Amino acid sequence: MRLTLYTDYSLRVLIFLAAKPEHELSTIAEISEAFTISKNHLTKVVHELGKADFIETVRGRGGGIRLKVSPKHINVGNVVRKTEDDFQLVECFNRESNMCVLAPACRLKGVLQEALQAYLAVLDRYTIEDFVQNKDEIGLLLFPRPQS
Repeated sequence: MRLTLYTDYSLRVLIFLAAKPEHELSTIAEISEAFTISKNHLTKVVHELGKADFIETVRGRGGGIRLKVSPKHINVGNVVRKTEDDFQLVECFNRESNMCVLAPACRLKGVLQEALQAYLAVLDRYTIEDFVQNKDEIGLLLFPRPQS
């Protein structure tokens, strides 16, 4: 299974925000620069992460975004479920558009469904906090200090 760029960017935004000191605001421009991702793409991602209650937006001068909850309460499996819109690994997972003649007798579908559930179960074991245990190292990559 392959995650969409949307989910990839969502996870990166959450990791970026979790790597910042608690309650410190960030901007889409900062995140865009750190990951070399289009601001337009990130704007949609940030908007949806806000709607999903993962992040909060502070408006006005000096505003920005930050995590709404502790990184230890942001389950990766939950993020993936909220950001991915298609878990249909094969045609037969969609009853309306399935044209596979093997569908009534096929056992592959069950195995693939089991594999998908195992994939999500692994993601369910992790939180965003698990990915920022090495904050110093991440900080050097995401928040480089100007050279003097």
